[in-house]
Amino acid sequence: MNATLFKKEIKSNWLLLVIFLAVLSVYGSMITMMFNPEMGDSLKMMADSMPDLFAAFGMADVGQTLLEFVSGYLYGMLYVAFPGVFIIILSNRLVSRYVDNGSMAYLLAVPQKRWKIMLTQCVFMLTCLVVMVVYVTCLILAFSEALFPGEMETGAFLRINVGLLGILVFFGGTCFCASCCSNETKTSSAVNTTVVVYSILVQMISQVGDKFEKVKYATPITLFDIDGLAAGDGKAWIMCGILYLAGILLMGIGIIRFSKRDLPL
Repeated sequence: MNATLFKKEIKSNWLLLVIFLAVLSVYGSMITMMFNPEMGDSLKMMADSMPDLFAAFGMADVGQTLLEFVSGYLYGMLYVAFPGVFIIILSNRLVSRYVDNGSMAYLLAVPQKRWKIMLTQCVFMLTCLVVMVVYVTCLILAFSEALFPGEMETGAFLRINVGLLGILVFFGGTCFCASCCSNETKTSSAVNTTVVVYSILVQMISQVGDKFEKVKYATPITLFDIDGLAAGDGKAWIMCGILYLAGILLMGIGIIRFSKRDLPL
């Protein structure tokens, strides 16, 4: 790994990470503060009045506990969609933008092999995703303990966040691989946006009604089983492991592909 390049990426992308952490902070703190067991019936009435809309965003069942409330409103959609946008932007910044604007020639001028340079970019992306998940985990736990002491099921909540990191690693691997195979930012952006948006839209459609339920098998987000992870279900852990494995594998494929292909330098 190239430590100098890693430090450069920190300087170039720290503001982007901070912006997305701020957005996640706003939603995380607001949703946590909204929890009120006495409002359960009112929220259920709202969900019943617009069942398809609430179901599409994974909010059909708001739950009676703080864990169910937070996981339903945040982890069902928001904490997948916003980091997904971050991954699209970051993957383009780490690879295809360098090729597109000609800066890759300067990176490759150093006496290091291509795969080491791409490994550095890959590690940087993984580091950002870990920081993001650890941050939101600590944030919500802190707010939960401050506002509702003892209400949050910490073990189950931590397991959900392990799953969240899994789906983000998968999207990160997909977008990183696409960027490694593209010469232009617009091409990789189009591919990456299509993958993330498609996955989210299909997940939303699959939750609208029973007739669309089988559509869930066409999106990787189905492997992020929030309820199963909260309950410590073995099948949920296997699906979570598949996300991690697929994401890392795709990153490896991207590194190999970039190392062997001809670049328009």
